[in-house]
Amino acid sequence: MSTSNFFLRYYVSHKDKFDHEFLEIKFQPDKKLRCANDSDYKDNVVIRKEAYIYKSMMEELKRIINGSEITKQCDALWPPPDQEELEIVIGYEHVSFTTSKIGSLIDVKQSKDSEALRIVYYLVHDQEVSSLRCY
Repeated sequence: MSTSNFFLRYYVSHKDKFDHEFLEIKFQPDKKLRCANDSDYKDNVVIRKEAYIYKSMMEELKRIINGSEITKQCDALWPPPDQEELEIVIGYEHVSFTTSKIGSLIDVKQSKDSEALRIVYYLVHDQEVSSLRCY
């Protein structure tokens, strides 16, 4: 499968009465990694970075996603969507998931569909996708 059949977008946000902070990470078909981080850090300026990544990294991301079987899941029973999004295009499949921010495995275990949500938690938190930052 070529990298032109692959796209991954992860978005997580936090809103309170004073501001809206977010982190968005995209792996695009042209092997470009794009990252945007908006927080109170550095006077609330949106930090944006881009870089091209190796084809082998894109292949490894696809391998992890295929192995997780995330594209076979459904987010209908997950906590109400408001803070966390995961979008994947792989081959001819296109899935998009939304849920409340997953803070810990306790959040996963207390959900109505803990098995499917555990896959997302593993992909996003254990694979450290969410630990990418734009500085």
